[in-house]
Order: sequence, then structure tokens, then C-alpha cells
Amino acid sequence: MTNLNRRSVLSLGVALGLVGVADPAKAWAWASADSVAGAGAGLDPEYIWDSATDPLMASLLKNGQVPAVNTAMASWVNNGDALPSGLPAELAAHLRTVNKLPSWADQTKLTRAADFNRRKDTYLFMLYGLGSGIMSTVIPREARSVYWSFGGADMKDRAAKTFTFGYDLSQLDAFKPTGQFVVTANKTRLVHGAVRTLLPQSPHWKAGADQNIPISVADILVTFHSLGTFVHKKLVDWRVPMSAADEEAFLHSWQVAIYLLGVPEEYIPKTWAAAEAQSAQVLTPILAPTPEGLDLAEVLLGLTAEIDLGVTRGFLNEFVRYVLSNEVGDWLKLPRDYAAAALVRTVWPAFILFREGLSPVMPGTFYMFDQFVRALAMLFLNKGSSSTTTPITIPTGNRPG
Repeated sequence: MTNLNRRSVLSLGVALGLVGVADPAKAWAWASADSVAGAGAGLDPEYIWDSATDPLMASLLKNGQVPAVNTAMASWVNNGDALPSGLPAELAAHLRTVNKLPSWADQTKLTRAADFNRRKDTYLFMLYGLGSGIMSTVIPREARSVYWSFGGADMKDRAAKTFTFGYDLSQLDAFKPTGQFVVTANKTRLVHGAVRTLLPQSPHWKAGADQNIPISVADILVTFHSLGTFVHKKLVDWRVPMSAADEEAFLHSWQVAIYLLGVPEEYIPKTWAAAEAQSAQVLTPILAPTPEGLDLAEVLLGLTAEIDLGVTRGFLNEFVRYVLSNEVGDWLKLPRDYAAAALVRTVWPAFILFREGLSPVMPGTFYMFDQFVRALAMLFLNKGSSSTTTPITIPTGNRPG
């Protein structure tokens, strides 16, 4: 892994639009007073996992019950669905406890967030797909965990499951009984619990790991910031019009989302300013290339290029560089296409103006962007595959070989 000095961390933070970049050597210092709980013990989330889920999943794996659980949960889809029959008693009891929104969830804000997702989907598709998705490959722990877990052997399926999480979160009824996100989040939480048992058994993962147990609370926060915080900051940087109520609602949907993944309330930021400060602690200083990440990035961009997006691979590479910085592009060894780079950096800001109704004329070049976004959106809406359903299943092993 490439070591980053303080200057390179600061410059990368600026390039990614992240402010207040922390010193990589600094210990956990984020104030729990800035959380939705308003207080906390201040313990480093690096050493906190999921005490409610992890022992349960370890037991189910040990007793060979996971395949039957996956079969039983296949029909459990909508938030309003009853828990499926056939679940082990201890799992059913656990799900009855966690399969619900927190007491502080605000349905008015969640409804507004759903409408915000609909109105800004053009930018969200681009930022989640070619921004956050590719950023995940330069988050060393995430890249290694994805690569060496069972899903890493079939990245098309793994990408589809990731799209499922984002797709269900973005739906108009995401948190309502007719939506699916609460169930999707709880299934994902079970998967995380299983992976915490399985990955430490992988000699490949252990060879490059800097932790004994993967997917700590800090790691989940890193993923949140590579998605929600990053996307929000980019929308601000791109001057996409958002009301204060829109921004608050978008944050609230993510607050509820990471709560459902098992993040304690004292680590969930209560404002975007608090989120950016936390991101500076846990995300920006750790970004770096890894062999696994380079391979994953190539696979993900290759999957995107397989779809008829109406653009060249050079355009994809340059859009990634535009969103994530040239430094990240160099880490991922993305070949330069200077003509495409000029097009992206010139036309994309004008495209935003057009989409927001601030430009009275639509230059012909915008057609390519429109088709590109539509195709990327279809990839997202199909959950990364030709199927409209991509079930989330609990793994029973790691990547073979």
C-alpha cells in the first residue's frame, strides 16, 4: 500500500471536496456531542463491531444453518412482510428486535428524502456509480474485504447486490411497509456478521489485513462517508440547487440507514458539518491503492463498459478522474484520454445548468450525456444485472483459491 504523507492527504482531501482533513496519525477525536444521540462514551469505533449480530451469525455458521436461513428469507422482501417461518428461534427473536425504524425516525423527512432522490437522480446515479463505487476500490480494507469474501469471486453478482442496497434506499417508499429498504438493511447486517466470522479464516485476507476482525463500526462509517457525505459535498460543489430541508432530509435517510446496519447512535452525525468532520477522521487519510482494489476497479469499469452507454472507455476513465481526482485515477492506472477530459470538464457543468433549467438552450453535445446517464440509470435500476431482483444471501465461505 502506498503511504501518504500529510501534504498528499491534504491535497487529496481538497480534490475530493472534503474539508477539514485530519492528520492520519491523530487518534479518534470526533465529538459524540455532534451525534444524533448527543452524547456517548467516546470510544474508538475502530474496536467496536456488532455484539447483537456477530455471535448469532457465528453460531448459525457453525451449526450449518445458513443455507436453510437463506431459503427461508428468500420470500422476505417488503418492509411490511411478516418474518418468514422456518427461521431459527434465536434469529427470529433478533430480527423482531432490530427490524424496525429508530424512535427518532421522521417520516416527513424520509418522504422528502425520497422525493429529493427522484428529483436529483441524474446526479445521484453518476456519483454513486462512478464516484462512490470506484472510490470503494481505493479504500484498502473495503477492497480487500470485498475481494477475498465469497462475493469477490463474482463481481457482477456482487455489484448487483450493492446496487440493490442503493436502489432500495432510493425508492419513494423505501422506509414504508410497501418498500424494501428496512429488510434489505437487515439482511445486509446479517451478511456483515457472517463475514466477520468467515474472513479471519481466509489466509489471503489475513496476509494483507491490518485488523483481526473486518467491518468494524469505523469501517461502516467509512462506507457511509464514501457514499452519503461524498455525494452531498459533490452536489454542493457542482452547485446543484438544494434547499436546507432537502439537505437535511437526505442526511436523515442516511442516518436511519446506518442505524439499521447496527451503527450505535453516538457515532451517527447529526449534521452535514459533523459528517464532514467525521469523514476527515475516518475516510480521507486512509485512501490508497491496493492490488485487490486495482483489480476490482478494472472489473467494475469493465462491467459498466459492457453496457451500451454511448461513450468510450476513455470517457469513463476521465469521468472517474473528474469526480475523484487525477491522483485516484493514477492510483488505478486509468489511461488518459485528453479529448474526453476536455469534454467532461467543459460540458458537464453546462449539462447541470441545463438539467436545472438554468440554460435556455440544449447544445447537441448534451445528447450524449443524456443517453449516458439514462444507460447508467438503467444499470442502477436493474440492480446491476438483467434481472429486477437480486436477492441478498448470507455467505457460508470465502473466495476460493
